[in-house]
Amino acid sequence: MIELNIKTFEIVTVVELTGDVDANTAPEVKDKILPLFEPESKMILDMTKVPYMSSAGLRMLLILYRQASIHQVKLLLVGLSEEIADVMEITGFLNLFTTSPTIETGLTALY
Repeated sequence: MIELNIKTFEIVTVVELTGDVDANTAPEVKDKILPLFEPESKMILDMTKVPYMSSAGLRMLLILYRQASIHQVKLLLVGLSEEIADVMEITGFLNLFTTSPTIETGLTALY
C-alpha cells in the first residue's frame, strides 16, 4: 500500500509518497501523478518515506520523466534513500533527474 499526499507551495506541486513503490503500487502512483502535469509546471516528488523501490517503480519514474519532458514540467526528486539512489545511479536513472536532499532545497532549486 502506498499513500500520496499532494500539496502546493505557490507554483510548485509537492507529491509526498509514503510506502514501497513496487509492481502493486507503481501504476497507482503513475495514475495519480500524470494528471497533475500542467504545461511548464514545477513538481517535487518527495520520496523521503519510500523505503523500497522495485524495477516497476523505476519504470514508473521513467514514464513520469518522459511525460514531464513532453509537457515541459520541471520534475525534481527529493529525499532518495541511499539504496534507491545507488540503484538509480547504477542503472543511469539518476542522470535523468534533478535531485535534492530536502523539500526546502528542492523548492530553492526550482525557483
